[in-house]
Amino acid sequence: MARVLVTGANGQLGKCLKDASSRYSTLDFDFVTKADLDITDGAAIADYFKNNTIDFCINTAAYTNVEKAESEKDQAFNINAEAVKNLAKYCTEFNVVLLHVSTDYVFDGTKGSPYLETDTTNPINVYGASKLQGETYIREACKNHYIVRTSWLYSQYGHNFLKTILKYAKQEKPLTVTTEQTGTPTNANDLATVLLDLIVSEKANYGTYHFSNKGAGTWYDFAKEILENFNLTEKTKLAQTDYYRTFAKRPVYSVLNISKLEKAIPIQVLDWKESLKTVLLKHSISH
Repeated sequence: MARVLVTGANGQLGKCLKDASSRYSTLDFDFVTKADLDITDGAAIADYFKNNTIDFCINTAAYTNVEKAESEKDQAFNINAEAVKNLAKYCTEFNVVLLHVSTDYVFDGTKGSPYLETDTTNPINVYGASKLQGETYIREACKNHYIVRTSWLYSQYGHNFLKTILKYAKQEKPLTVTTEQTGTPTNANDLATVLLDLIVSEKANYGTYHFSNKGAGTWYDFAKEILENFNLTEKTKLAQTDYYRTFAKRPVYSVLNISKLEKAIPIQVLDWKESLKTVLLKHSISH
C-alpha cells in the first residue's frame, strides 16, 4: 500500500484531501500541519523522511496572500520557493514522488486564450514569482514530480472568495466586485480528487499539468453566482467595477487549458458553476 504524505493539512486543500482520502483504499495517508512538519526547516524534512516510509508527497503548504506578498516578499519566497527546494531535494534523496500545487498567476494574462503548460511564464506579482521559483527548483532537483497549476481556489474550508462574499452578504453590506480579471473559479474538492487520481492512475507522465473547473468568468460573475445560489441577490446590493485598487497586479486573463490532464487520466471535470453548486449542496455553508 502506497503511503502519501500531505503537508499543509490545516489549509483548505489539505482539508479537502483529508475528506477525499477515504475514497482511496489503496493509499495510506499522513496529514501533517506546520506544527508537525515545518517545510522551511530542511533538517526537519530530512529527519521526517528518514524516519517514515513515504512514497508520495503532496505539498499543499503555501503562502497564498497575494496582496500581503507585495510587502512580505521574503516570507512568500521562503515558503513558496526555498521550502519547496528543500522538499524537492529530499524527495529525490528518499525516492519520493512529489506532487506540488502551483498557480495561474505564473502567467502575465496577456495571451487572451487559455494557457497551455508550455506557454511562456511571466508573473506580474510577488506571489506569482515566488510560486514560479518553486516550480523551477522542483524541475532542477526532482525528476519524479507532478506540478499542477490551478486557479481561483475556493471550498467550504478556510478563507476564500466564496466565504468572503457570504460573510458580506450575511452583514447585508453592499458589494462592489471587479470585472477586471477573467479566470476560472476552482473547487478545491475537485483539485483534491485530481491529485489523488494522478497517484492511483499510474498513467500520467511526470511533469507540469493544468487543472481548473471548466468555463470562465470574472470575480463579479463568481460573486453573482454565489448570491444567486443562496437567493441573496435581492438582499445584497452587488455592483460591478472595472477598476478595483489593489497592491498586487493581477493577470487580466488567466484561464487554464486543461486538455493535457484530461488526456492523461480519466477525469470528469465540471463547469465551475455546477461545481460551486456541489460545494453548497454537500457542505453546511450557511449565510
